[in-house]
Amino acid sequence: MTAPAPAAALHRCEDPGLSARLARSARKREGTMLPTAQAEDWLEERRQAHPFRVERVPFAEADGWSFEEATGNLAHRSGRFFTVEGLRVSTETGRWCQPIIRQPEIGVLGILMRDFGGVPHFLLQAKMEPGNPNLLQLSPTVQATRSNFTGVHKGAPVRYLEYFAGPLRGRVVVDVLQSEHGSWFYRKRNRNMVVEVDADAEVPLTDDFRWLTLGQIHELLARDNVINMDARTVLSCLAPFLWPSAPPDEALTPTAELLGWLTGQRATRDIQVSRIPLRETEAEGWLRGPDEIARPDGRYFSVVAVSVRADSREVSNWHQPLFAPRGPGVVALVLREFGGVPHVLLRARAEPGFHSTVELGPTVQCVPENYGPADRPPLLDWVLSADPAQVRYDAVHSEEGGRFLDAVARYTIVEADATLPAELPADFAWFSVQQLSGLLRHEHYVSVQARTLLACLNALPRTEAPEHPSPRLRRSWQPLRSQWAS
Repeated sequence: MTAPAPAAALHRCEDPGLSARLARSARKREGTMLPTAQAEDWLEERRQAHPFRVERVPFAEADGWSFEEATGNLAHRSGRFFTVEGLRVSTETGRWCQPIIRQPEIGVLGILMRDFGGVPHFLLQAKMEPGNPNLLQLSPTVQATRSNFTGVHKGAPVRYLEYFAGPLRGRVVVDVLQSEHGSWFYRKRNRNMVVEVDADAEVPLTDDFRWLTLGQIHELLARDNVINMDARTVLSCLAPFLWPSAPPDEALTPTAELLGWLTGQRATRDIQVSRIPLRETEAEGWLRGPDEIARPDGRYFSVVAVSVRADSREVSNWHQPLFAPRGPGVVALVLREFGGVPHVLLRARAEPGFHSTVELGPTVQCVPENYGPADRPPLLDWVLSADPAQVRYDAVHSEEGGRFLDAVARYTIVEADATLPAELPADFAWFSVQQLSGLLRHEHYVSVQARTLLACLNALPRTEAPEHPSPRLRRSWQPLRSQWAS
C-alpha cells in the first residue's frame, strides 16, 4: 500500500513583523556603528584614503573603446559592458534620432540588512563613480553589472556578492527588476534587492562599508549628493512595508481604475522606436568630433570619454564613455491630502528606452534649459514659483554616476495649494502613497526618478494619526530644508 504523501509545509505570505521592524529602524536617527553627524566626515576620509582621478580624453585615447567601422557604434573590445548606439523615435508630436546606451545585461543592486540590538541596519558602501560631481557617495552593498561580477574586467571579485547570489544568500526582503533612465538607456533594467542575514551572522566589514539604520539614511537623503541613485532606487522598494495597507484603505481613485488608466496610456500612445547605427544620427544633427558627440545647438546632452583612476574599485584604472547633460534638471512631486490621505500627482511618461513605453513618472521632470518660453512642461513654472512654506523636501541628487557625467537634478516635493490648476492634462493622475508604494513590488510601473522621490518621501518625519486608530501612518509634512543654488 502506498504511503500518503507528507503534508505540504505552508509559509506566511508576508513577514508579519517586518513593517514594525522597519518603522523602528526609521525612527532610529542615530546608529551604533557610525554617528550620523560623522557620516560625511567618514565619506571625506574615504575620499582622501584613495587617489581618485577623472579626466576627459579624446575618443582615440580611450583604451579598449573604439567606433565600429560598419555602424559607427562606440563599443568595448570585449563585446561586453555596454555600447553607444543610435535610436530613431517617432511619436504623435514629432520624430528625432539620438545616441543611446544599450546595456542588455541585468546588474545587481543589493543592500544587505541585519539587526543590531533589535534594530535593522543596512550595509552601504562609500563608492566612487566617475560621473558623480563629488565622486564618492553612499551606494548599495553590491552595485555591479553582470560583466563586473562575472569577471570580464579581470579585476578583483565583487565584495559581498555571495549574500545575494551564492551559498550565503540570506532571506529575501525585496527582489524586483526595475528600469533605469529611459531617455538615455535602451531597455536597461537592474535587479533591486534587499536581503537579510541573521543577527548573529558574521559579516566581515571592510573600510569602505558601514552599517546604518534606515533613519540615518533618511537623514542623509536630506543632504546634497550623499546617497547615490542606485541606493535610492533599492530603498524605494521598501515602500510597501513602510506604507502598509491597513483599513481604512481609501484613495481618491480605486486602484483598478488607475491601472486601467495607465494601460490606456500605454495602449494609445503612438510611439515607434528602432535601434539604428550611431553613424546615422549624424544626418539628424549629432556630430562626432575628436572628443565629443554633440548637437551644434548645444542642447540635451553630449557623449564624451574619460580616463579614470580609483584604487578602491575592482579595477583601479580604466577608460569609458559617459553621457553629459547640458544642465541641471528639475524633478518634482506634487503632494496633496484628500480626506486626510496623502496623495501624489504622477504623470504617465513616455521615454523611448522604456520596455513598456510608458511608466509613472514625477509631476515634473525636465532640464529647463532645453525649453523655450512657449514649450515649457506642464506645472514646471508652478513648481519653481512655489511658496517656500509649501516645499516639504528639497535636495540635489546626482543620477547614475557610472554612465552619466555631472548629471544632477533638484529633487523637490511640493504641497499643493489653491493655485494648483484644477484641470490637469489627461496624462496626470493622483495616486495615494499606499497605491504608489504597492506598485514597487512589480517591474515597469514606476520610473527611476519617481522612485527617488518616493525614497525621499519616505524620509520625511512621520506621526501617528489620532483620527485613524489603525496602524496606518501619516506624514507630519514638516519642511526639511530648501537649498538650491540659483
